[in-house]
Amino acid sequence: MNGDDAVDETAGTDAAPGASSDLLARAQAWLAQDPDGQTRAELRDVIEAASSGAPDAVGDLADRFAGRLAFGTAGLRGRLGAGSNRMNRVLVGQAAAGFAAYLLEKNEGDTPPTVVIGYDGRRNSDVFAVDSAEIFAGAGLRAILLPRLLPTPVLAFAVRRLGADAGVMVTASHNPPDDNGYKVYLGGVDDGAQIVSPADAEIAAHIERVAAVGDLAAIPRSLGYETAAETVVEDYVAATAAVAPAPAGAEGLRWVYTAMHGVGAETLSRILEAAGYPAPTVVEAQIEPDGRFPTVSFPNPEEPGAMDLAFETARAAEAELIIANDPDADRLAVAIPDAAADGGWRRLTGNQVGLLLGWRAARLASPGEGASLACSLVSSPGLGAVAEHYGLDFHTTLTGFKWISRAPGMVFGFEEALGYLVNPETVRDKDGISAAIAMLGLVAEARGRGATLADLLAEFDETFGSFASDQISVRVEDLSDIGRIMAALRAQHPASIGDVAVEKVDDLLEGVDGFPPGDVLRFWLEGGSRIIVRPSGTEPKLKLYLDVRGDSPADAEERIAALSSGARDLLDAIG
Repeated sequence: MNGDDAVDETAGTDAAPGASSDLLARAQAWLAQDPDGQTRAELRDVIEAASSGAPDAVGDLADRFAGRLAFGTAGLRGRLGAGSNRMNRVLVGQAAAGFAAYLLEKNEGDTPPTVVIGYDGRRNSDVFAVDSAEIFAGAGLRAILLPRLLPTPVLAFAVRRLGADAGVMVTASHNPPDDNGYKVYLGGVDDGAQIVSPADAEIAAHIERVAAVGDLAAIPRSLGYETAAETVVEDYVAATAAVAPAPAGAEGLRWVYTAMHGVGAETLSRILEAAGYPAPTVVEAQIEPDGRFPTVSFPNPEEPGAMDLAFETARAAEAELIIANDPDADRLAVAIPDAAADGGWRRLTGNQVGLLLGWRAARLASPGEGASLACSLVSSPGLGAVAEHYGLDFHTTLTGFKWISRAPGMVFGFEEALGYLVNPETVRDKDGISAAIAMLGLVAEARGRGATLADLLAEFDETFGSFASDQISVRVEDLSDIGRIMAALRAQHPASIGDVAVEKVDDLLEGVDGFPPGDVLRFWLEGGSRIIVRPSGTEPKLKLYLDVRGDSPADAEERIAALSSGARDLLDAIG
């Protein structure tokens, strides 16, 4: 059967009244190589129902095999389940074999490449990690599996600490509970950073070649992988504790911590002890790893309701501060008491936290030696004001720490989505644990002079100006809607957004300011405001990032509210 014959996956045939014979053949071929009893049973049931013509089952089967989860600069990420369009042991096995082939192709030394594998507490993370270790070892690589489930930053650290050629972290970070993923790092000249082009395309090509054979059992495996010594974790603990040893103001600090059902708590508690900070009151229901995420529908501190239990715990503890990690602990959220906020607590934005941590880094940096601050182009331009104030270089990059981590001379980098890199000599990726230690250091220093975190925010405004940001996320069911909206904005640039005139439009698909081409539109507005529009790299969302600079905090808030209203009206007009 040729490709044209397979277009209508729901067309009836003599052999299968509901699903096409091509679709059923692909599903059966997948079933034959699946080593996982759970996903085999799941797929067998769907095939049986689709063969009998059940419409929901036909649609389900078609979706499972509508394509392959694409391997890109974010690695793999998707919903758990059977099929080429899901995360499962077949897909992960093919990815591991393809990545091994890539590393062997690039290897120029006499010794085999070394790859480190880590995993978090999501469902099947440990299984995918062991499968990968066995396949890497079977391909002749030196494979080192981290000793237990650990935060993503520990894996990023281990790539550099062990001098590895590559690293793999099995995690879906802050994605919904049913997701998992496969994040890839490179050592050597990449210095433990996440992959960027063209490595992603080259790895993807190797994976496709493995997948085309369609026989997972034929991929060599070996139990000859190593388990990393505990000293790797101990070294990470020591290096992170050194980011901000507790000053005198830390004594008596009352604070709350949540791991969001993730893997951050154990490692953070060891670092707190080593750095000399008082232990937090923890959100008991969320402190242990649990891949079901029973108390949150979406384990992302940015999502509405995700920090409600932390707020409740903080009220009871009369805390001064809340710190939250996402499930793999590469992101940090911070909340402070606020009588004007619903429930008496307010989560700071990623930009607010990033600007405070950037201010801290700038004070510690040595100007005139090429030191720089860096952030993604959708993050607050306030970081540029900090860099200018301290005589440091400043870089904006495409979104993602795969780009931020490569900024020349970077001593600090951040992105507004709660990602912060405070110790680039240790970890070349966002690290929610080291960022938590840096934030505790800031809070403790302020306490030592009778100030609060809210006071630090006010001091920032007085020193650098009043910056305000907002974000609009449009979640879609059909990914084509994102392309349609981007195409409409490109076809006819708005003359104004709300009452503010658009002065200039940058289309990063055309390559702007040295950025690699990307699906990003940047609107510069009268008065220095801006709006940036881009598809999310990890979720079915279109994102709009709004930034203004006002004459005062009140003026900035007024400007951002008006701009946000205008942006929503623009989206409504596009439909």
